[in-house]
Amino acid sequence: MLGATIRAIQQLSNAQLQQRLPWRERWTLRDLMMHVLSFPELAWLSHQHGSMSTEDMRASNTRLHEIKTSEAVAAYGDGVRQQIIAFLQSNDHAAFDRVVPAHYGGEVTVLELLTIILSHSTHHLKQAHWFITHELGVSLVNPVTDDDLEGIATPAALF
Repeated sequence: MLGATIRAIQQLSNAQLQQRLPWRERWTLRDLMMHVLSFPELAWLSHQHGSMSTEDMRASNTRLHEIKTSEAVAAYGDGVRQQIIAFLQSNDHAAFDRVVPAHYGGEVTVLELLTIILSHSTHHLKQAHWFITHELGVSLVNPVTDDDLEGIATPAALF
């Protein structure tokens, strides 16, 4: 899912990333893509921070505010992807099973939180693909596939 997000971002111009979303007028496409990428990072980091709270989300938004260009967003996303892969391959069961309070899910293990957030981010990725295709008129090369989303439960309704 993160790889599909990065592929889409790499095909967008900086001007396209600044387009406003009709269903969330304060957000640009860049904001949506950063949301798709930063929430899995927050879920992963919860094994260190001990939570994924609204305060954690606000701090993340502040920390990531200056990442603006397509290239920078894609590079950030690739870093998140690599960190999560390394974490999942670490076999650190204590970190996987750590119970954390989360804005999404309540008291859950870090792995449960990652599962919840991947579903959440996948839903937003599908919204982004719809916007890119229908509002911007861009035909993405190598768009998100069923293989990219294998094992991730995602709501059917986009909006």
